[in-house]
This record gives sequence, C-alpha cells and structure tokens, in this order.
Amino acid sequence: MQKKINWAISSLLVTAFVTGCATSNAPEGGNQATSRGITAPTNEIIFPETGSPNVPYTQGTSPAQVKSTSAQSSAQPTPSRSTKSGLANRKDVQAFADRVARNNNLDRDWVLDILSRTELKPKIVEAMNRPAEGMIWGQYRPIFITDKRINDGVKFYHTHQKALERAYNQYGVAPEVIAAIIGVETSYGQNRGNWAVLDALATLAFDYPRRAEFFSKELENFFVILNETKLEPFSYKGSYAGAMGFPQFMPSSYLAYAVDFDGDGLRDLWNNPVDAIGSVANYLAKHGWVQDGTVALEVKIPTGNTAHLQYKHTGRLVPPKYSVATLKAAGVQTYAHNNNKANLFEFEMEKNNPAASQWWLGFQNFYSITRYNHSPLYALAVHQLAEGIKARK
Repeated sequence: MQKKINWAISSLLVTAFVTGCATSNAPEGGNQATSRGITAPTNEIIFPETGSPNVPYTQGTSPAQVKSTSAQSSAQPTPSRSTKSGLANRKDVQAFADRVARNNNLDRDWVLDILSRTELKPKIVEAMNRPAEGMIWGQYRPIFITDKRINDGVKFYHTHQKALERAYNQYGVAPEVIAAIIGVETSYGQNRGNWAVLDALATLAFDYPRRAEFFSKELENFFVILNETKLEPFSYKGSYAGAMGFPQFMPSSYLAYAVDFDGDGLRDLWNNPVDAIGSVANYLAKHGWVQDGTVALEVKIPTGNTAHLQYKHTGRLVPPKYSVATLKAAGVQTYAHNNNKANLFEFEMEKNNPAASQWWLGFQNFYSITRYNHSPLYALAVHQLAEGIKARK
C-alpha cells in the first residue's frame, strides 16, 4: 500500500508521507496531508518520467536467488563490506544490538558486526530536515497522470496480465489499481532506489531523533529479514527512507504483507513483479478493499451552496462516515447510491481560488488506498492512473 525530495536533480519533485514508501504505518504525530495543499515531508521521491532506471543491486547476491527460509542453512549471512565505520562503538548502537538479539533470538555479535560496517549518511538527514513543500492537486496531478505513465501502465498490464488477474481472483483488487500503485511508487519498477537499506535505516534510527523510534523498529525488522533470507546484508537497495522493491514496502510491511505469488519459494519484491503484484493486492485486501467497489466519484456543488462545507474532510483520514443521502441533502450532486458511505474532499486546482476546486467523494476503496500512503492526493492519483490504464488496455 509502498509515503518526498529534490534529490540532487532539479526535475525531482516532492510528494507526501513519512517513510519513503506507501506501505508503512505512519507513527502518530507525523506530518498530515490534506487535499487542499499537501504538506510533504522530504522523505519520499517522485521520480522523473525520463532518466536511467535505478539498478536495485550492484553487489552480492540478488534476492531473486534466495530461497525460502526452510531452504537456507542456519549460518548468518556474511557482510561483503570489509571497511568498518565505527558505528558499533556507540553505546546506543550496542543497546540496539542487545535488544534486537534478545527480541528475535539473533546472534548479538552478528548484529554488531553488520552495524560496524554500516555507514551513516548525512545527506539523508539533510533531506529529511528540508522544509516541507506544499502541493495542491493542480500541481500534483500532472506528475503522475501523463501519457507516458498511462502507456507504461498498459504495457505492464499486458506483460503481467495473468498475475494481475490471478491477484484479482484471489484478493479482489482490480488489476489496474495494482498496476497504478506500482506505477506511482516506482514507475513500474524502473526507479527502485539505490541506497543501501541498512545505511538508510541506520542513519534515521541513530541520527534522526525526531523519528528514531519508528526507524529503529524498521531497522530491527530488517535484521529479521536478513536472518530469514540469508542474503548478503548490503545487497538490498531501496529509497533513502528504507523503502524496498517495486512496491516500496518498508521492512515491517514486507514481513506482514509480502507474498510469494509465483510459488518459487521467494518473497522477492526487488526483482520479481509477480511477487510485487500479489503483495500489493494482499496489502490492500488486508486494509479493507471491497471487490468491485467504487473508489471515488467527482461531484458537483451548486454555485453559492455552503451547506456541504460542514462535511468537507479535514485533518486525519478516517473511514467513510457520511451517507450519500446526507451529502445530497447538503447540496452535493451525485448519482451514487444513497446508502453508500463516503467522505467529501476538496481538491484545489489553483491556489487561493476555491471556485476552481474539484470536489470528490472517497469511498471505502479510496480509504484503503490511503492506508498505503496517507495522502488523499496520492489516492486520487492512483485512482485516475488506474482509470487511464483501464481505458487503454
């Protein structure tokens, strides 16, 4: 369900959420995004439409070569890095290693050895500390709803049609929605990130106090993944917030929702789009997706009407709470069934021009998408990209 920065390239734009991916459960107190000018923490990347795709692995063994846990030896994976950073000399790092080893029945010396070779990256902290950039729907939409991204989504759909349809049959999630989430997250796997996940998570766990608790837990989860897969620890690449693979799962989401969808004994979200497809579908299904349910509908508001404003969504996202009948009584014009429940969203097309705004109803499936990324803008972009793919496939 995958969560944004000018990354040393002027064409990169900032978007929303706290973790660099869509699929972590945001800690309480995180930046909140609304459709009227999203506040975008500098921790998730919108990749440009052009440019070389990121190469997910540059050293060591690819996760595609890692069999299921039962097929592995009990030996701990050995780091390929020979240079030690000195990180393991810090008392807080040693305390972390103690806790990880105790909580997960791991070898403390193995944890410390990996941490001793892990490098803290000041550029990540600098990026996280940059002022947030406000973005309205009129700015956000053109980033994702483009002919190229739609056409690439159609290609992705046809290439993986069997897996997408099987995911629909098993989880109930529409194929075009699965494709659209992967398209928004990583341009269908073209941009998966080049940071060593260990470096990214350790930097944020030990040198970013504002979110240290959250990222410390994600780093602990990553050690669990390392122990299960027996993969060379520094071969994992991802975003600078530690999000991984086609769907940009954080380690906690990988452990909870990643699936081996092609039955080869692997949960490979880095190189296997079939596993990514199944994992995205599983994530949405576990977060309340309704098979064949409506995601969102644009509605009309009569000129001069103000009764609807009491129902406009503000603040933290919540499940749909108003009946369509109630919203219609407040002047909202829609053909949606009266008994359905929805939330009412205003999406600004122009700053300081309410007359240009679009108004949308977000239903349960809209809310489910916001469990992947807590931004209404993200959810509407996924919906519209999915509709574009569906129309052209």
